[in-house]
Amino acid sequence: MDYAKPADVVAAMIDAGVRKLELAPRDLLVRGALSGALLGAATTLAFTGAVTTGQPLVGALIFPVSLVMIVLLGLELVTGSFALVPLARFEGRATWSAVLANWSWVFLANLLGSVAFGVLIAIALTNMGKTDVVGVAARIVAVAEAKTVANAALGSAGMVSVFVKGILCNWLVCLGVVMAMTSTSTVGKIAATWLPIFTFFALGFEHAVVNMFIIPTGMLLGAKVSLADWWVWNQIPVTLGNLVGGFVFTGLALYSTYKPARQAVPAPSAAVHAAAE
Repeated sequence: MDYAKPADVVAAMIDAGVRKLELAPRDLLVRGALSGALLGAATTLAFTGAVTTGQPLVGALIFPVSLVMIVLLGLELVTGSFALVPLARFEGRATWSAVLANWSWVFLANLLGSVAFGVLIAIALTNMGKTDVVGVAARIVAVAEAKTVANAALGSAGMVSVFVKGILCNWLVCLGVVMAMTSTSTVGKIAATWLPIFTFFALGFEHAVVNMFIIPTGMLLGAKVSLADWWVWNQIPVTLGNLVGGFVFTGLALYSTYKPARQAVPAPSAAVHAAAE
């Protein structure tokens, strides 16, 4: 049996958090950029499936390929780090400043990788701007506008809803990262990861790194979205929602109920006291 019990999974989560904090900024940048690009590629593939078949659920079935690759290669995704890295602090094996530094480097790296892939795919989809924005390119534009200016039109209701969608999203995304730790086989990790990731994408929740790809790529393709629209009405509230969802609903929740018991130092026996006297 390659199944790991929940208590063993939480121990693995703590170890993963410690290992992430030991990585140098160079490694965080490389691994984080690759993760951002992979999420962009999977999102494009998911949109392709949805546009081709007319069934959004097909896109949701496809999308988890990105997190599977990220998990199997040990790459860095800030949304997963929101759940795992603080556990090292709870165990007294790191400082909060180290946690914040890790999150900052990985966030930057995810952003760079997502935008870089967005530039490349925008070129590919429009032949360097020589063809019309149709099909998948048009879907990216529509989704980028729906995630930003449509929220702005709703005012405070839009801000709250996108924040809540960020919470729900990263609760499920981090469960996907954690579920991969329940198996030691490649096939088991793939199957376990797939379930919550498919669920989040099918339900239309908000993922900060996915949006790092969709929104700027939509802007490149002609979406009527400004930088302020992107960051104020989506990127910032979604990132904060992802932080709450991953940190509180997954990392902290599982740690609080399955955390490793601290070994107490045994009290000296009566024979020891007698010998000492």
